[in-house]
Amino acid sequence: MQITNVILSGGSGTRLWPLSRHSRPKQFLQLFENRSLFQHTMQRNAAFAQDFILVTNAQQAVMANAQAEELQITIAQTLIEPVGRNTAPAIALACLASHPDTILFITPSDQMIVADDLYRKAIERAATLAAQDYLVTFGIQPQHPDTGFGYIQADGENVSRFTEKPDLETAKSFLEAGNYYWNSGMFCFKASAFLAELEIHHPEMLAACKTAFAATVDGEIPLELMQAIPADSIDYAVMEQSDKVKVVPSEFHWTDLGSFDALVTYGLEHPEQHIVQVVEGCEQVYAISDQPVFASGLKNTIIVQTSDATLMLPLNESSRVKAVYNKVKADQPDLTK
Repeated sequence: MQITNVILSGGSGTRLWPLSRHSRPKQFLQLFENRSLFQHTMQRNAAFAQDFILVTNAQQAVMANAQAEELQITIAQTLIEPVGRNTAPAIALACLASHPDTILFITPSDQMIVADDLYRKAIERAATLAAQDYLVTFGIQPQHPDTGFGYIQADGENVSRFTEKPDLETAKSFLEAGNYYWNSGMFCFKASAFLAELEIHHPEMLAACKTAFAATVDGEIPLELMQAIPADSIDYAVMEQSDKVKVVPSEFHWTDLGSFDALVTYGLEHPEQHIVQVVEGCEQVYAISDQPVFASGLKNTIIVQTSDATLMLPLNESSRVKAVYNKVKADQPDLTK
């Protein structure tokens, strides 16, 4: 069974600023055993994927191919989007670049997953369903009521509905119900199956993608044709509309490291990776820095220090970085580039 891992790599380096920047998004930070989330994605999926397709922008393509070379893994195709149009067009372009019968395993580039038997079995089950022309998503067994993820309600492998990020009380009710899963943002299907469903549910997007792909030169999509593609996520454009959708309920260890709170939690769980310092003389104060950090009497704080900026945030409120980033971008834009 031919499986190609399609890696989606985007983002502008806002949620983990100042560690990440526009020129250095979080998936390329080599914080995790001296490797990046992008490299970990390639490593774990190289065990079963015969090829890799990367969909990204020109700047990230350079970083991605350099980091792939460090692993001695070849990216078969790189599709360069001059402007992002969300996940549905990115995936459609990857499908157009693939043989119709190829099974595509679509993954973000910024998640940390334990590549154990649970992961392998989930991929195998998804590929089996994909071979039957289903569009497959992966539902992660929730560990706590989280308001940062979308949820999938399911009856076995049958999807009942997709829901947006809930408030806390709703998330608690999902956990109690027992048949709601975190939406992992990972998918598996034949290239032809996805394009067939896209033609049914968003034909104008498919037509625009075909036009743009036909004009692609050396993987680079012309700006004006990319801009002409309607922007939408795969969930809205296809998955929530289609009757060909299945979910694989999954129990493998999955971490979406999209915030400093998540990064601190991961770092505390993996002290051997030396990502997070526990600041002595304080109560629940954690630092992410190449230098030793000292303080006294502080409580519930995250400190992030780089060579040119220091950020301090309340613990469990790391979303406040967005407001800080916007202020820095307005006043000192060089610090965000």
